[in-house]
Amino acid sequence: MKDLAPRWTELKRDPRVVWTAYLALALLLLALPFVTDWAFGRTWVRILGFALLYIMLALGLNIVVGFAGLLDLGYVAFFALGAYLYALLASPHFGIHLPFWVLLPLGAATTCIFGVLLGAPTLRLRGDYLAIVTLGFGEIIRIFLNNLNAPINITNGPQGVNLIDPIKIGGVSLAQTHTTFGLSFPAVYNYYYLFLVLALAVIFVSIRLENSRIGRAWVAIREDEVAAEAMGINTRNVKLLAFAMGASFGGVSGGLFAGFQGFVSPESFTLIESIMILCMVVLGGMGHIPGVVLGAVLLVVLPEALRYLGPLQQALFGRVLADPADLRLLVFGLALILVMLLRPSGLWPSTTRRRELTAEDEVARQEQDSVYDAAR
Repeated sequence: MKDLAPRWTELKRDPRVVWTAYLALALLLLALPFVTDWAFGRTWVRILGFALLYIMLALGLNIVVGFAGLLDLGYVAFFALGAYLYALLASPHFGIHLPFWVLLPLGAATTCIFGVLLGAPTLRLRGDYLAIVTLGFGEIIRIFLNNLNAPINITNGPQGVNLIDPIKIGGVSLAQTHTTFGLSFPAVYNYYYLFLVLALAVIFVSIRLENSRIGRAWVAIREDEVAAEAMGINTRNVKLLAFAMGASFGGVSGGLFAGFQGFVSPESFTLIESIMILCMVVLGGMGHIPGVVLGAVLLVVLPEALRYLGPLQQALFGRVLADPADLRLLVFGLALILVMLLRPSGLWPSTTRRRELTAEDEVARQEQDSVYDAAR
């Protein structure tokens, strides 16, 4: 095994191996809707589309939580703002039907402003206090969306906004089936490929931010804000930038969600959604982009796969012993607990994060041993 380690390191650094792996991954992602549709049905292609949406959301929250170390429990508010902005400006509700290429940047810019508005009054808050404030912000947005139907009907209240225009690119509607080179591309395929392109763009931007001077400033604030400020980092502006960048990713995802669903309502943006997005970041590995992507995919696909527990019980016992919905949440919760106990740094943590936790565990073990020796 020791002889294999240097060989594996050489392979990872070989450009031919790297580009071959990238090409294989690209072909897999392109063929995935066809394979999934053939093996599991078209519903799972739709689930893949949602997985890509949540990858974008999780990467946006990763900027705030993973890079800058700021606990945000109201991130779903930016998702909601982006979705409602798209819905209100691309539906019969106001009679405005703006094109997709206008609405998506507009949603990113609007949520970016709201991110700054959230970050400005919370600059002096940390930890639990920051979590409570962001939690309140998320609930305020949801309550406003739920009640802004009187005296002037702006959001249509709890009934939500429907008949939202499907996404069109170059006059081609993604909600229709298209045939190219003899291959049929239904609506879910079209949306999958659009979400895939945008998710890859978000991943690219996240990688560039992580390796930039701003990304290093975020990490410095996460590790020790006082030391970062002493080294000349403008912590106020850098933290505001983290909130703004994370919020803009949420706005883009919200707009795509509205165009994909054709309907939005306040029930889609509850606190549990913020918790789930935060779980994706923590479960995958905070601050590690591949880990966050893995966490988002798992937490979207796993709950849906657990729906098959009902038919499985029927096949094994001849009847359903436990409600599949309750059993699904129970198994899902137990899986989260086990992962956090066995892999506290996440399923795919960064090398730095893994090293830090290993060092902390070693220090704690040494302190425990010294206390035990003193007691003896």
